[in-house]
Amino acid sequence: MGWFSSSNSSDAPNATSRKDRQRCWDSRDAYFACLDAANVVKPGDEGTACADTKKTYEQNCAKSWIDYFNKRRVLAEQQQGVLTQAKTQAETARR
Repeated sequence: MGWFSSSNSSDAPNATSRKDRQRCWDSRDAYFACLDAANVVKPGDEGTACADTKKTYEQNCAKSWIDYFNKRRVLAEQQQGVLTQAKTQAETARR
């Protein structure tokens, strides 16, 4: 199968479709909201708590996007912790 083949797999999400991208983002947001409610930072560590939303997330998003979103979530949480700590240190130093 080449770049211009007419076969189209309906099982895989099509990242070029606006509707499919939006579906992916919506399912990611729902899954991450479930993780937040379960107080889980790293996706995959929630056990069975968010099984339904995780399944939808994995069905609606490409594997590479899932990897990116998951890594980005963990990194953002780490950065937030560092920023909070820096702010606290700056306030303490001013006193």
